[in-house]
Amino acid sequence: MNRTEFIIVTALVLFVAFALGWFACWLVNRFTEVKAADLDELDRMAQALHEAESIRDQAIAYIEEREAELTGQLSQTDAELRAAMDGLREARAEAADLRDYIERMQAES
Repeated sequence: MNRTEFIIVTALVLFVAFALGWFACWLVNRFTEVKAADLDELDRMAQALHEAESIRDQAIAYIEEREAELTGQLSQTDAELRAAMDGLREARAEAADLRDYIERMQAES
């Protein structure tokens, strides 16, 4: 193999390596390319996610507000129940005292 043949073979090998590298780069770009439709889909998904998170936050705030309101009502109802039970207890004690008084008055007569 003389010098000219060596240069031609080396040039062909380098050209084939360049062509294979270019083709590989083209394939990678072709398969990893993001299309405009995909970007639009991602934008729609991001908007839908944002709306869903907003609705979730509103629902959580409503639930917390409602829970606080119901807790207040429960506390108020418990206080009213305790007051009613105390009043009933006092009324029963008074009724028992009145019965004792009536029985004593009837026993004396």
